[in-house]
Amino acid sequence: MFKHKRRWTALFLALSLCLCAAVTADALSRRGSTGNEVTQIQKKLKQWGYYNGEIDGVFGSRTEAAVKSFQRKNGLAVDGVAGPQTLAAMGISSSSSSSSGSHSSNVYLLARIISAEARGEPYSGQVAVGAVVLNRVRHSSFPNTIAGVIYQPGAFSALDDGQFNQPIAESAYRAARDALNGSDPSGGAIYYYNPVTATNRWIRSRPILCTIGKHVFCS
Repeated sequence: MFKHKRRWTALFLALSLCLCAAVTADALSRRGSTGNEVTQIQKKLKQWGYYNGEIDGVFGSRTEAAVKSFQRKNGLAVDGVAGPQTLAAMGISSSSSSSSGSHSSNVYLLARIISAEARGEPYSGQVAVGAVVLNRVRHSSFPNTIAGVIYQPGAFSALDDGQFNQPIAESAYRAARDALNGSDPSGGAIYYYNPVTATNRWIRSRPILCTIGKHVFCS
């Protein structure tokens, strides 16, 4: 009798694991998926120039190709599947996750741009770069999401020179959390630049708020 119980218990656990795996796989947006998450993915990819198809909430071959292009550009596994890392890089909270998932994706994206733009800078300078991103989110002249600000064409050189795809410094995660919690050593800046390397005359004309490390922060 006890042997039969053990067998049924083992069988039940095995079936449960298979079911969980199937649910997890279905939760990923991939070719054949439909719904609001796919619509969000298409909107983001179209906004950033990866996708030129219809925004119809259907994950077809064109959406898959666009996802692969985005993954390739951002140093992600190129599989055409919008899994947790890809969604986080897009600033999209997975439909199967809680509100904490949205916060996690914001931390990840903000840490990645901080690390790319301010790796090696004083810690306050790293927090300040994160604060600039958040100040832009709140500013009417910029996109109103962290992902939108970071991927805005021409906004950050790190997306073009490969630095954005480098491993994220541990300090950048801490700086991202501090910035999200309201710390702003930049004094409300919406721009910053390195005066040694900056060639844009317009950026040099902006009112300077402070200098931290190699970066000048301005309004």
